Amino acid sequence: MTSPVIVAIDGPSGAGKSTAARLLAQRLKVPYIDTGAMYRAAGLAVREAGIALPIADPASVERIAGSLHVSLEPQAGGARVLLDGRDVTEAIREPEISRYASAVSALSAVRRRMVAEQRRLARQRGGVIEGRDIGTVVFPETPHKFFLTASSRVRAQRRVRELEERGHPQSFERVLAEMEARDSSDQTRADSPLKSDDTYVVIDSSDRDVDAVVAEMERRVRAAG
Repeated sequence: MTSPVIVAIDGPSGAGKSTAARLLAQRLKVPYIDTGAMYRAAGLAVREAGIALPIADPASVERIAGSLHVSLEPQAGGARVLLDGRDVTEAIREPEISRYASAVSALSAVRRRMVAEQRRLARQRGGVIEGRDIGTVVFPETPHKFFLTASSRVRAQRRVRELEERGHPQSFERVLAEMEARDSSDQTRADSPLKSDDTYVVIDSSDRDVDAVVAEMERRVRAAG
C-alpha cells in the first residue's frame, strides 16, 4: 500500500507558509494541516482561562492543554478551526493570540499534545503541514521538506496587510517588533526550536509571489515521487 504524501513546510511567521500550504494541498489533493492554528487555539483557551502573559504557572497551562480538543475541518480555501467543538477560526487571528501561541508553544507538554494530534491527522490521509518543527520533530522522515523564509521587513508588511483586512490594524513598527521577538523566541526555545538543515529545500519568498513558490514546491514533490 502506498504511503500518503506528507509535505512539511517550516519557517518563521509571515513567510507565506499558510497560503503556500493551502494552495499546494489543493494541487496535490491532500488535506491542509495548519499547526499554527492549533497552537493559536491552545493560546486562546489559555487567555480565556484568565492566565496573563508572561506565563507564571506553566503547570496550569499544561493542564488546560491536556484537556483540549482541537480539530481542523476542511473548507474552501483552508480549514475551520474548532476548539472543543466551538468555531474559533476568526478569534485565533487576533493580534494578542499570536503572543499567547508563542508562549504556549514553548512548553514541552503542550507541544507533545499538539504533535500527537498533528501526526494522527496526517497519517490518515496525508497532508501539507506547515509550522516551525514539522520536518525536524513531527515528520522528520518525510522526503518532502521545505523551509520558507523572507526578510523580517517583508514579513511584517504582509502581516500588517493581513491585520488590516481582518479589521485589526496595527502599525508597521509594532508588528515588526513583535515579529522579531517571536522569531527570537521560536529560534532559541529549548524544545523544538525553529531551524533548518540540509534535508530541507530553502525557499526565500521575499521577491517571489506565492504562485512561483507553490509551483516550485509542487515540481519538487512530484519529481521525488
